[in-house]
Amino acid sequence: MLRLTWVQPEDLIGHELRQASQDGREPKAIAARWRAAGGPEAPLTAGASPTPASRYLRQLAEDLLDELADLPSALTDDEPTDLEGIKSACANWPPPAGSRAAATPQRLEAAWLGRAVGCLLGKPVEKLPFEAIRQLAQSTGNWPLTTYFTARGVPEDLLRKHPWNRRSATTSLAENIDGMPEDDDLNYPLLNLLVLQRHGSTFTTTDVARTWLDALPAGRTFTAERIAYRNLLTGLEPPHTARHRNPFREWIGALIRADVHGWTHPGDPAAAAERAHRDATLTHTANGVYAAMFTAATIATAATGTTDVHACLRTGLTVVPPRSRLARAVDHAIRLAHTHEDFATVVDELHTTHARTYHWVHAVPNTALIAAALTHADGGFSGSVCRAVSGGWDTDSNGATAGSIAGLLAADPAALPDRWTTPLKNRLSTSIGDFNGIGFDALAHLTHRETHRP
Repeated sequence: MLRLTWVQPEDLIGHELRQASQDGREPKAIAARWRAAGGPEAPLTAGASPTPASRYLRQLAEDLLDELADLPSALTDDEPTDLEGIKSACANWPPPAGSRAAATPQRLEAAWLGRAVGCLLGKPVEKLPFEAIRQLAQSTGNWPLTTYFTARGVPEDLLRKHPWNRRSATTSLAENIDGMPEDDDLNYPLLNLLVLQRHGSTFTTTDVARTWLDALPAGRTFTAERIAYRNLLTGLEPPHTARHRNPFREWIGALIRADVHGWTHPGDPAAAAERAHRDATLTHTANGVYAAMFTAATIATAATGTTDVHACLRTGLTVVPPRSRLARAVDHAIRLAHTHEDFATVVDELHTTHARTYHWVHAVPNTALIAAALTHADGGFSGSVCRAVSGGWDTDSNGATAGSIAGLLAADPAALPDRWTTPLKNRLSTSIGDFNGIGFDALAHLTHRETHRP
């Protein structure tokens, strides 16, 4: 039986009920109707429940999804999605850059490599609770994390209790790494590179959608991206693609697409954030969009090589509405990282604050964890990626973004330790376009070319 993830109404309704309670809607009456009909909760980790719903329950889920979408939100004024509304809420929105700064191919190569390293480090432990990550690493003497995970030496009973991510273990444990395997955290930067090559920096959200339909296999999409892809195929247009029956519109997907916008606008965080907004609104709203804009602005600042990580993160926050949940979460995480010497204490505090409220793929806790990791490690490469992954939640995505920013700050591939980069063999696997097998040095030159296009 084929049970597709992230699309079936009976699997979406539980997520939408949770999303509604987070974004200022009042879903209790609708939730009661769903539960009275025997509707299940949302799947805990995967995107599909094990058995199909009845025809009646599926139709009810579709109707209730539409009713939930029509509920008013009490947070609309504090958490706008339109760009002008966001700018109006941001009193310290960065001024436009007078001239575009330079980002060398070497710095961009370090960023691409950093993104790959952080992603690869997090892949085998994705979906595991952070206590399990600690136990697996401790069992091999790799705690605090200093290198890739390995199955060698892990007790069998621990592996039975906390198995590696089944999709990733064969390519991402230390003993199995042979180049960088395919991952959506690298596919999306490649797609945005394609968008720039085809449409330049004036691309529209519709241009992003067309590029996806041309170059992104549907089976390589997840959560909000899969919903938006489906919506495109049914004839919906952006930005409605982000809202229609899409309970994942504040999850992490737009954040992991933001790097290229920052890489190609060094020293111009406002422009980077605006382009991230154009990209993100295909699939996301509010805090999901802010996470992408925050990341793009942070990266654009880091790409110049003239500021430390703390200044980069402060600049990132200037493009996020200050009363939004994301702004408050990131600010709290940074304060925790400055306060506690032991990062495990920071992680415990973040999980206490967010774990009961948000899904492990939601943008709010994951962006907070990324900011905390970079702050606590003072932007150092190994420390940033290891802290981001060791904190749990969406481990590969968090490691990738932390690695991208820390790689930029490191400025040169030679500054990244060999234990991280040598196993990558300067080779990236992907199903996107003609990029399969490309080297990170070649990607850096292609990215550098886009920083000088109008």
